[in-house]
Amino acid sequence: MRAGDKARSRLAAPQTHHATPPFHGRSILVVEDEPLIVMDITQAFEHTGAEMTSTNTLRHTLLLVEDDGLSAAILDHALGDGDSSALCARLKERGIPFLIYSGYERLEGACRAPHVNKPARDGELVAAIENLLGGKTSS
Repeated sequence: MRAGDKARSRLAAPQTHHATPPFHGRSILVVEDEPLIVMDITQAFEHTGAEMTSTNTLRHTLLLVEDDGLSAAILDHALGDGDSSALCARLKERGIPFLIYSGYERLEGACRAPHVNKPARDGELVAAIENLLGGKTSS
């Protein structure tokens, strides 16, 4: 290799750009009582930069929603210890956007919210949370 070829080769090397992940600095709560579904959701957000927290009971979730750093939530409507109506109402009171990820039809009342049917492709959940956050994904 000639000296000029080596210099051109260095110049032609692709530039590495480290973009901030889209949900960097965001905290997303997953409320789901099926461990495999929690794992699927967490994997869907793996490269988004989101801090994922999960819980499987309404009682514990009602404590977690008091966290001021919570950006959004993904809820299963029917959990082992009841339906999520009280949780939906509390999230609305706190101004925390949420979506229902459920096999049930769209819900009314306190749980009227964007709905994603189970099962969903990874990109569907990520896009739905992005829409909830108004397209503002980084803090």
